[in-house]
Amino acid sequence: MARRAYYLSHPQVRIDPDLAIETWGLSDIGHARVAGLIARGLPDIGVVYSSLEVKALETARPLADALGCPLVNCAEMGENDRSATGFLPPAEFEATADRFFAEPDVSVRGWETARAAQARIVDAVQSALLDISGDALFVGHGGVGTLLFCALRGVEIDRRYDQGPGGGGQVFDWTVGHKPDAGWRRMEDL
Repeated sequence: MARRAYYLSHPQVRIDPDLAIETWGLSDIGHARVAGLIARGLPDIGVVYSSLEVKALETARPLADALGCPLVNCAEMGENDRSATGFLPPAEFEATADRFFAEPDVSVRGWETARAAQARIVDAVQSALLDISGDALFVGHGGVGTLLFCALRGVEIDRRYDQGPGGGGQVFDWTVGHKPDAGWRRMEDL
């Protein structure tokens, strides 16, 4: 029987420029979207893997609890390392992210390169899929999720495959061993 894998980016976060980005949690809207997903029902998933960042864990933990399945923490699923700049105002962040995707082998402003982040997320997901026999949900971040999507589709790194505006909370899925059938969609459509 074909196995399915799902990649979900955390939904909206509470942005606090005074805190490290990886410690940001979900906003009220983000929590409500996770609760709404649980209320609508989830696919039959046997394990949830999550980035260690607070916003990802606050998304993954209630989903794993609702599914009654294990939650596996995976440091390698973290967002691309942006600690060199920390918080950037929205317009500056978007311009820097554009360069991150357009120049995948360059450390833009000291960020982890897109190519290195892609290798890390692909290895984490592939390793996880070797360890399990059922369907899996990976909960992480939009940037590395886009890099994973590009690798799975066999296309060059390009921001046009990004999840788009809206603050996250988007998902794509694929049959293990095959390319994703479609791109990102809202988590409400899972």
